[in-house]
Amino acid sequence: MEVTYYGQSCFGINIADKSIVFDPFITDNPLSKNTILNNIACDYLLLSHAHGDHLGDTMYFVNKGATLVSIFEITDWASKQGAASVHPMNIGGSWQFDFGKVKMVNAIHSSGFPDGTYGGNPCGYVIQSFEKTFYYAGDTALTYDMKLIGESFKLDFAFLPIGDNFTMGIEDAIKAASFINCNKIIGMHFDTFGYIEINHQEAVNKFKHAGIELILPKIGETFSI
Repeated sequence: MEVTYYGQSCFGINIADKSIVFDPFITDNPLSKNTILNNIACDYLLLSHAHGDHLGDTMYFVNKGATLVSIFEITDWASKQGAASVHPMNIGGSWQFDFGKVKMVNAIHSSGFPDGTYGGNPCGYVIQSFEKTFYYAGDTALTYDMKLIGESFKLDFAFLPIGDNFTMGIEDAIKAASFINCNKIIGMHFDTFGYIEINHQEAVNKFKHAGIELILPKIGETFSI
């Protein structure tokens, strides 16, 4: 399975000949300025919440034909903006798509659109495909609900926020990795702003000491997992 990192919490993954993009904060991300949107394939766009550093380029991709998958309030907002293809979900629900089964899971955070209106509940996703099963946590604090994910799924890898201040930091992300029984973690939500800058080597070493691999990709990097 190939994964491409576009900065902040935005990743592209190819599954079953479909391109899935998460939380497309690209154009306004100061660290992603060399990324060209036209080069990013997107059949499905999965959003974790409505904050601007995740909502980002949503309408660009849906206007290009991507199907938006998210909490009901976000898909309703997008539909009112002219989105032709949306799939609303809510916490605890699951749906079989042509690339795999998606379960929307809990996240502890806040969610509001850039204009201050309500953005529904924040969420994460567990994706089960014929290739891999993985967890995309979105923006979240450490929560005991993560143990349910570890009990219910055999994860090949997981995307966890590690930048602290707005989400989990390194120590809590290590606990989260143990809760979900996953020893291969892709870090996200770090370095974009001063509040969430991290020491990369220190983070990798702390995870390694706990017996967990932490992958910190460079923006624009494509890697196999």
